[in-house]
Amino acid sequence: MQYNRQISRDYSTGYAHQMKSYTLRPATHEDIPRIRSLVIAGHINPTGLDWKRFIVAVDEGADAQVIGCGQIKPHGDGVLELASIVVDPTWRGRDVARGIIEHLIASQEGTLYLMCRSSLRSLYEKFGFRPLAYNEMPKYFQRVSRLSSIIEILQKEGETLLVMMLEA
Repeated sequence: MQYNRQISRDYSTGYAHQMKSYTLRPATHEDIPRIRSLVIAGHINPTGLDWKRFIVAVDEGADAQVIGCGQIKPHGDGVLELASIVVDPTWRGRDVARGIIEHLIASQEGTLYLMCRSSLRSLYEKFGFRPLAYNEMPKYFQRVSRLSSIIEILQKEGETLLVMMLEA
């Protein structure tokens, strides 16, 4: 299924869901703690969280809380990654992630990559993403894929990866 990057929805007016709605906006410096807490609670790698690259979904209720976020994360050689897509558990199933993903896809020209748990494959295929063979991956993703394979082997054997040091 080919994904059309021209999004017809107007996110500035928000979505109505069970008497609540949200809007999407660029993140601000004040959003950093909430972005970080959402990312950590979602078991997503918290490195590379530059708030200037994020879009946040904000509950239009009285508390105006950030309920979801996502970013386009640049890597070397011009590679762009759709990353850090996470939604507060109380807002899941209400198209918040879809709104964030569609907005981020529409904001970019060219190829986008992403890394996700295999259980999310069908979600991202709906947007036109497809799994890549190792030799199709940019070098950054090849390195992460190799590391992931090592960690999987260690976990199956009941082992963990250690980082150690010998002081001089």
